[in-house]
Amino acid sequence: MSQPFVRLCLALHNHQPVGNFDNVIEQAYEDSYLPFLEMFEEQRSLAISLHISGPLALWLTGNRPEYMARVRALVARDRIEIIGGAFYEPILTMIPSRDRRGQINRYRQWLNQQFETTVRGMWIPERVWEACLVSDIADAGIEYTILDDYHFRCAGLGDDQLHGDYVTEDQGRVLRVFPGSEQLRYLIPFREPQESMDYLRQIAVQWPGTTVVFADDGEKFGTWPETRQHVYDNGWLQRFFDALAANSDWLQCTTLQQALSNSIPRGKVWLPAASYREMTEWSLPVKKQIQYDHLVHELQDDARWPDLRPYLRGGFWRNFKQKYSETAEMYARMMHTSQCVEDALVKLGNEPLLEQARDHLYQAQCNCPWWHGAFGGVYLPHLRNAVFHHLILADNLLDRCLTQKPATSIEAADFNFDLSTEVRLANENLIAWLAPAMGGHLYELDIRSIGHNLLATMQRRPEAYHEKVLKGPGSRTDGAASIHDRVVFKQEGLEQLLQYDTHPRKSLVDHFWPLDCTSTEFQSGHARELGDFVCGVYESRIRRGADRNQLKMSRHGVVDGRPVQIIKAVTLDHGSSTLEMAWVLEGLPLDAPLRFGIEFNFAGMPAGVDDRYFSDAKGGRIGQLGESLDLTNCTGIGLSDEWLRLSARLIWDRPGDLWTFPIAAVSQSESGFERIHQSVVVQPTWLVSADANGRWAVKIKLHIRTNDGDNRPAVDEQIRASDHRPETIVFK
Repeated sequence: MSQPFVRLCLALHNHQPVGNFDNVIEQAYEDSYLPFLEMFEEQRSLAISLHISGPLALWLTGNRPEYMARVRALVARDRIEIIGGAFYEPILTMIPSRDRRGQINRYRQWLNQQFETTVRGMWIPERVWEACLVSDIADAGIEYTILDDYHFRCAGLGDDQLHGDYVTEDQGRVLRVFPGSEQLRYLIPFREPQESMDYLRQIAVQWPGTTVVFADDGEKFGTWPETRQHVYDNGWLQRFFDALAANSDWLQCTTLQQALSNSIPRGKVWLPAASYREMTEWSLPVKKQIQYDHLVHELQDDARWPDLRPYLRGGFWRNFKQKYSETAEMYARMMHTSQCVEDALVKLGNEPLLEQARDHLYQAQCNCPWWHGAFGGVYLPHLRNAVFHHLILADNLLDRCLTQKPATSIEAADFNFDLSTEVRLANENLIAWLAPAMGGHLYELDIRSIGHNLLATMQRRPEAYHEKVLKGPGSRTDGAASIHDRVVFKQEGLEQLLQYDTHPRKSLVDHFWPLDCTSTEFQSGHARELGDFVCGVYESRIRRGADRNQLKMSRHGVVDGRPVQIIKAVTLDHGSSTLEMAWVLEGLPLDAPLRFGIEFNFAGMPAGVDDRYFSDAKGGRIGQLGESLDLTNCTGIGLSDEWLRLSARLIWDRPGDLWTFPIAAVSQSESGFERIHQSVVVQPTWLVSADANGRWAVKIKLHIRTNDGDNRPAVDEQIRASDHRPETIVFK
């Protein structure tokens, strides 16, 4: 009988997203990355595998080069194996094949140079897997990767098959794959080290000579809530290292590369589309997610649960695009830019400006704002802003390269992959994206000089964890617990803030309200919509001119049972920073007035601080952007963000009422439930009385002004501007 023996591979994944606050990264460095390294340096018999994502590696190189030098020294002594990945940590299944290979290749080469090593393995962001990735990963020069043992269970493997590594294949290309232990993910560092030793000892006895992999976030060791005190101050990590040393006669702590060199694959396996177990649950529609959660809790005490669990599965990662329309918008926008970059590269070759454009594209593919669960930042405005920021900068560089492209243009295509036509209206200063088939909305407005999308908004919607929010902060979690088990309320009264939107918070949204409707009813969501124009389908027609382009949209709809037509047009002139908009209402009843409102939303201009404010027609301040205003006999309003050096002013040619209020979502993060400002609603509204022909009209201009002089904050700092408090943000 073989002597008990097992290899343990500790693979740490350290990551910070593109667009994160510098002070948050600095805090993670002080709480996790540096103290772990300092303690590990003293453990001369131990070796680990380390993945540092590209955004974090660039930050460390620029801000903490001494840290990178210390890691480099440990690599030279075979104490640390560097694991590669896609440079800016995208979800690989969400980007084109060419970008997958490009990001993996570029980062592998960068790491080889920085650490004077040969990178053989890679980290799969969020372990989001589809079989088609194998050929791209192998073609990019990678030999192995790590997924969760959940992936292998979904392929039908049992407990006795979840150690060592396997070969998987696609289109004749092969890759070795390790299953990472979910059991160890929950033991380390939340339970005493002896429990991990007991678990590993059991494996060593039952399956001697095998390899067990712990692969998880380095932020668990100090950055996650309460873990700094638990891991370092209370001595958990020292006890863990001591336990590894004390059991070294049967437990060898080694790197993944060393494990590969000393073992052969256990066989072949083809893994289904999956991520780690929790992620598959988060990707479900909310109602199904709640049902799934309740079902799991009901079955956990059933004697059949161990046999049933492998067959109870969550959802498919790509359906985050269905769950969050904001993710679908970022995805479609990214795909458009990716194709434009590829077309330019084919036409012009690897010119320096195009390489810069491609790097901005890659940065925009960073995964963190594309999803949401206990982690994930779709609710975090500064991360969504970062995506659009880099896409807009890529567009600017493309225009500089393709000088024959007209500065003023209008294009109609299915940009959103929904079998409907969207319209891109652009000049040197602005890019307006409109969706005639979705209420004729203006759904993206890019300010090119500062790389900012004024419509990176977020619709408030139900979340499965809102059940916990509604119960209030009666039960709190104390001490260091897994993120998945924490119940923490970061502000009081969150249960009273839950409110859900019935339509996307975009601009050019056409509303008809009862005559006595108030701003309070509109803000609370209790106002009764009388028309069917909010998300209705508009017909569209493009008008092109030498120096002026226009999108004209029209819809025959119904208001309170009566037929009404809306015709609206959006015009952009060459060299202008003003969107000109006009509405004509036809077929109005002659005997009864209507209340008509046009909703605008402004995102990325945070609320609650004095340097972000409303102003009246004379430029006088009339309140912070987070305030609710109810004004009468108004012809315009300004919104200013002095940090961004941005001013947006709406002017209309018919006096009317004006309602404004902030949009804030109740969201979940690693550190608890919290309120996050998303956008500001601005709605001019009129009591509409038809003329003799049953018509009524209004013109609105949106003036954009930026100050991009030398005294303006650096663009990379602008995209971080948010009223979301930096000290509360922790990233996976």
